Amino acid sequence: MYVPRGTRLRTTAAVAVAAALALSACTVGDGNVTKASGGGSAVTLTFLTFENPNLTSEYWDAAIARASAKVPGVTIKKLVGTNSTAYLQQLYASGQAPDIMTSISPDGFAQKGELAAWSADEMKNFIDPHAGAIKGQTYALSFNVQPIPLVYYNKDDFAKAGITAAPKTYAAFLDACAKLKAAGITPLEIGGGGKDTWAAAFGFGAIVSSDMLTKTPDWFSKRAAGTVKFADPDFVAAAQKAADLSKKGYIDTAGLSRSYSDVEQAFRDKKAAMYPMGSWFSASLDKNKPSFDVGVFGWPSDAGQNVVPVVTGGGLMVNSKAKDVGLAKKWALAFAEDKTNLDNSVLADGLIIGIKGYTPPANVGAMYTQTLDIYQKAQQSGQTAPAWMNTAGDGSLPPGFSDQLNAAIVDLITGRKSPQAFAAYLDQRYAAATR
Repeated sequence: MYVPRGTRLRTTAAVAVAAALALSACTVGDGNVTKASGGGSAVTLTFLTFENPNLTSEYWDAAIARASAKVPGVTIKKLVGTNSTAYLQQLYASGQAPDIMTSISPDGFAQKGELAAWSADEMKNFIDPHAGAIKGQTYALSFNVQPIPLVYYNKDDFAKAGITAAPKTYAAFLDACAKLKAAGITPLEIGGGGKDTWAAAFGFGAIVSSDMLTKTPDWFSKRAAGTVKFADPDFVAAAQKAADLSKKGYIDTAGLSRSYSDVEQAFRDKKAAMYPMGSWFSASLDKNKPSFDVGVFGWPSDAGQNVVPVVTGGGLMVNSKAKDVGLAKKWALAFAEDKTNLDNSVLADGLIIGIKGYTPPANVGAMYTQTLDIYQKAQQSGQTAPAWMNTAGDGSLPPGFSDQLNAAIVDLITGRKSPQAFAAYLDQRYAAATR
């Protein structure tokens, strides 16, 4: 998964230095450094990755080795950190920015000249080479597409509650929630405590995408221009929907204190019937099948559409001051276009690949196939929308803002902030982030 997964924004110099030291501690030792093929002295480039249950250390090491074998003259030193904008900001500020990085929005870095732009020729194999472009320039290789989120659900729970089909309208969705609660089943698993507050944002993000971004897909750009605000009625109404789900007891609020991994496990343990999560969850379900049948649908809108929020991008970026920008870009392209790397990203992380001529491996699982089918049907019927909080490029949320937004969404769900106070707070923090 490439969606930026922010920790709470930390701004003091002491914290920035601590983060840089933590990154150094995560650097793989010389015994694990992947060396390029070919003779001569190699340029050592650092590559910032992150690890999670889907993308393990072994996954990254193997992918790095395949790319390095294609680019003589490069030695890659893997750095393991957090794929959040705030974290990368700290690394730049402390003088430890990596040469190559992945799964972080380029916004904020590109404008300051900190990233190398990709040329049209370098992007020739990508289906959407301009995804996430900033002022006409592309800074992240757009090699994958991700629906964020879809709703994964326990079919057995639906049957017990007398629900015969996935809801297609928001009214039907609320009816399903009421039936599940009446049957003694918590409808929604939403959460992510501590550093994983990003995981709590997906239910709310689905509401914003289905209610607002289907009608105003350029809302992000309008907010950047100051022509719309979070305090506007349409956004407050979306926030009210999220607050109401919690007030009605439709959310497993214990999930708000769980880590991302524990929230995922809670769904497997039948703590709730539905789980709004990014498409990468399909890979986890295929790898570790739960004890019940799982279905998937797009978040229902008032208008009767199952909306699929989508973001394209997530690829590798190159530091404009890398030790060798040309070799860094060549290596990043080799990494992103390697067929085995792409196949493994499908199998491990449920990615939908945006490379021309690519076909998924034959051994993809049933949940990946369902997820891909939902996405393709939404594309064909015009039922996709920008993925709230995950849009890159012109009009994307300012650096550091997502971390504060994630925490505020938890406050909204728990009732610590009313929808109106939530919206006013976001306008305040947005103004501070864009000064």
